[in-house]
Formats: sequence, C-alpha cells, structure tokens
Amino acid sequence: MRHANTHKKIKLLRTLRLLSVLCGKKYEAMSRIEIQKTYKIYIGGQFPRTESGRYYPLKNKKGDVIANICLCSRKDFRNAEVAARGAQSGWGSRAAFNRAQILYRIAEMLEGRKEQFISELVLQGSTLAAAKQEVEISIDRMVYYSGWCDKFQAIYSSVNPVASSHFNFSVPEPTGVVAIIADETTSLLGLVTAIAPVIAGGNTCIVLASETKPLCAVTFAEVLNSSDLPGGVVNILTGTSVELHEHFSNHMDVNTVIYYRNNKAEIKTIKENASLNVKRVFVYNKINIATEKAERPYFIFDRKEIKTTWHPIENIGASKAGY
Repeated sequence: MRHANTHKKIKLLRTLRLLSVLCGKKYEAMSRIEIQKTYKIYIGGQFPRTESGRYYPLKNKKGDVIANICLCSRKDFRNAEVAARGAQSGWGSRAAFNRAQILYRIAEMLEGRKEQFISELVLQGSTLAAAKQEVEISIDRMVYYSGWCDKFQAIYSSVNPVASSHFNFSVPEPTGVVAIIADETTSLLGLVTAIAPVIAGGNTCIVLASETKPLCAVTFAEVLNSSDLPGGVVNILTGTSVELHEHFSNHMDVNTVIYYRNNKAEIKTIKENASLNVKRVFVYNKINIATEKAERPYFIFDRKEIKTTWHPIENIGASKAGY
C-alpha cells in the first residue's frame, strides 16, 4: 500500500511538472519528495536492522516523529560481541602508528561531515551553538587520542629491578572486548569519548548509544565504515539500557564493562554480573565529558592488561651482571 501511494505521488509530480512547462510557469511547489534517512545499527562493518524487528519512534521537542530507531535485543548484542572478538586479534596486533593514522582519519571524516552532525544535533533539540561546540570537541578529542596511540606504551611500560640474572619488562597489552553503555545526555561527544581510548589501546568494543539522542551514533558508524577502521572493531547498537545492561555485563566473553550513566540500580546489577568472570567495571557518572578531564591517557591505560616478561641474561665476572 505504501509503495502504491508513493507511485501515485510520483505520477502526480510528473503531471504537475508537465503542466508547468506547458503553461510557461516556473514550477516550485512540491518539486520533489524528500528521502528520509533509515537509521540502522552497525555490526561487523555492516548496517543490519535489528534482529528483533522492533523499533521505537524518536520524537523532537514538538512531539513530531523524526526517525524510527532500531530497538536492539540480546541477539544483536551477541552478534556484535562475536564480531568484536573476531576483530580483536588483528586490531590489537597492528602497529601503534597505524592505529594513530586510522583515528586521525576518523577525525578528518568527522570534520568533512561537520554540518551533517550539527544538523542532527539541532534536530534532536540542541541549540546551534551547543551543537557546533559538541561536534568540534568530538573532532578534537579523536585527534587527541590518535596522538597517544604510539606514545602511551613508552609511558606505562617499565624495566623492573630484580635480584636474579634477568631483564624484567612490564608492558601494557589490550584487555580484549569492551562493552560500553554511552552517555545518555549527548549524542556524538559521549560516543567519541567512550570509543576513542578503547580502540586507541588496541581493544574492540560494543557500544549502546544514547536512547533519546541516537541519530549521531548511526551517522558516526558511517564515518567509521569509510575511515579504514576494520569491521568489528567498533559495533554500535541502539535501544534501551533497561533491557540491555544485563546482557552487556553477564556475557562471559566480554572483558571490560564501561558505564557512563547514573542509574544506581543498573550500576549495581552490572557490578554483580561482572563478578561472574571477573570483568573490570568502570563507572564514569561524575565526569563532565565536555571538559579536559574526560580526555587523559589514563583512560587508555584503564583498558589495558600488564604483561611481565622475564628474559635471562649471562653473569659476567665478579660483578654478577651482564647481557
């Protein structure tokens, strides 16, 4: 029925255009039918619809429906986790400078689509000034973490003093798959703040976007898809934290859970579920993500494991030291 109505509208438009040409008048009204964007989810470098087939209507301040947003299920999260785990080894073993190049490329793509993100933020209720500021901070934050990709190893690694004839090294390595429930109050900035330090450190992630401001999350996935980031490194879901926070925290193949919201009941459940396989849990409900306190190399380090290596060395002479 919907396609039939659209076909009738197109025929009507063609008829009106023809009449306007015959009458010698400029045709202006109803010149075209606007193509509405379909907002999907992002799993394994692809844009599927939710497995559940469900959606929720996103409304603006006036109560008008501006988009239908996928309402993700447990199965969507499981699919995303499989994709993230499959991509982790390749992404974690990449050269640090190459990860830096890709994060910088993401920032370039964000800059090129700046006006689109601003318009989506305004559509979701932001003022023009606030929208511009959020996009600019997001771009700068991605550049910030791209600069740390090949530097944090030197800062957080160490050569440890030991009594035996060994060199003892400690170096940070990726923790693995990170499940993130992003900030609810922002659309783009919360997403970038959550994702950038995770992938800068060689991890992969599954992110639940803001429920009330999800538009930029889906558009950001399009940026990731065209910026040389391998499929599966970042997976973006939309839906409700009420339904998904338990699945994010009790999946046995997730290594770390990060929570950027302020629901005490959800925080309690996440911590309890994380104890099942000793996941790390980080709750950032008191950080103003628009400030510099939200961009530090410590956020990269928190998503790392420390590997210590013992390398035997030869004792030379009476000093009992050598190599």
